[in-house]
Amino acid sequence: MTTSDPLLRLEGEVRARGGSVHSADLRAAGHSAHTMALAVAAGRLERMRRSWLVADACDAGIRRAVEVGGRLTCVTAAARRGLWTARADALHVAVPRTSSRLSGDGLRLHWGAGPRPVPRHAVVDDVVNILFHVAQCLPPPDALAVWESAIRTRTADPDELRRVAWHSSAAARYASVASVLSDSGIETRFVGILRSLGVPVRQQVRVDGHRVDGLVGERLVLQVDGFAHHQAADRRRDLRADARLVLRGYTVLRFDFVQVLFSPDEVIATVTMAIAQGLHRAPRRG
Repeated sequence: MTTSDPLLRLEGEVRARGGSVHSADLRAAGHSAHTMALAVAAGRLERMRRSWLVADACDAGIRRAVEVGGRLTCVTAAARRGLWTARADALHVAVPRTSSRLSGDGLRLHWGAGPRPVPRHAVVDDVVNILFHVAQCLPPPDALAVWESAIRTRTADPDELRRVAWHSSAAARYASVASVLSDSGIETRFVGILRSLGVPVRQQVRVDGHRVDGLVGERLVLQVDGFAHHQAADRRRDLRADARLVLRGYTVLRFDFVQVLFSPDEVIATVTMAIAQGLHRAPRRG
């Protein structure tokens, strides 16, 4: 339904665009500076940073980003896109390197832009830039979880990510393993590492009524925790299964995705020492 009232049309456009719009974009949409001034004077819209018009229903996070002349990024923007994130203790906002005199209270400021250009007046970052900031801001387990979530939900394509000029060693490292950022991919990487050493690993063998990720010899069980193991219930289930196997004479070595992807030497050292100690063999009878 359309209206001839210019104030109603202006207010409707601002709300439709998420509650905050730069005046240049409103002028491009056909709204006059006079109408904008009337809307502000009447209290129907609020002017921020001279050039932004904000509706009273504007999201608090976007309002805060507009206040500092930035856009939501990192885990804040990732959560808005439906990606898995750890709970953030602050609002993450990307601001230009030239910004000054900012009040960063309650904010985690990310200085500078990511590798992908975005519309000049965007208030929420592009997913490539989100992953760029995540890679530099979060510890590896949490950063990898966000990257994996973006790939699993098809918000980002792993082949495209590997071709990005990241200008960040952390982001480039995550992009290089993007194709295996899934539980099955990590398991494949894990088994490949061991088989390259001549360790015969059997995958998805049923032991004690459940499948294990890998079995070496008769008694050495290898398990890899991927991104599905964020919930406490998953962890408790795995601990119960490990305990049952130990009581039945198995040795269980459990690794997580960070060890497999970034500390393979540690994984190799642990598994090969277990083999050297004969933990893969069943005890001899008699």
